[in-house]
Parts: sequence; C-alpha cells; structure tokens
Amino acid sequence: MSQFDNVSVLKKASVYFDGKVISHTILFAGGEKKTLGVMLPGEYRFGTEQRENMAIQSGQVEVRMPDAAAWVAYKAGESFDVPANSSFNIRVLEVTDYCCAYFAD
Repeated sequence: MSQFDNVSVLKKASVYFDGKVISHTILFAGGEKKTLGVMLPGEYRFGTEQRENMAIQSGQVEVRMPDAAAWVAYKAGESFDVPANSSFNIRVLEVTDYCCAYFAD
C-alpha cells in the first residue's frame, strides 16, 4: 500500500535523538495508529509500550531484539515485530524511511 486514505495526521512531529529520528502519527477512523518516519544513520535504542510492527519502506537497518545476542538485517520491503513493554536496538546503516503499526492487544 503506497498511501493511506481518510486518516488524521497529528501536526506535531515526534523528534528523537537530536533530530536524527523524526516521525508523524497517523490515526485511522477505526482506532488504528501508525507512525511514518525517517531515521538518519546511527545506533538507537527504543522502548515500547504496545506491540509494534516496523516496516522498512527504504533504507537498511540491523535490529537486536530483547534478550537476543545477534543483530538481524532488514531492508526495504521487510518488517519486524517488537513485543509490548520491551525495548530494541537499531543500527541505521543508511537513511531509512519506515512505517510503524501499533497493536492494542
């Protein structure tokens, strides 16, 4: 899917890591929430409250999930899940465009 129709967009951006990660929140009529963002190269650690799925639209990253020793590579067209109430590390290897979906479980 290349676009979202009939949504609301929060005007205020979420800015992390001195502007190296920026996202905007998209709200759907049925209550679903997603964020669209861009990450500049670097290594970051994110915490989660809800279960998430991060889809890489363009770029390339490596991710280390909670309690995992190994980094796993993801590129455009791939995605990964993150459990609720956890954290993950991400190495952004090139400018990366992403879409993150949140699940209320």
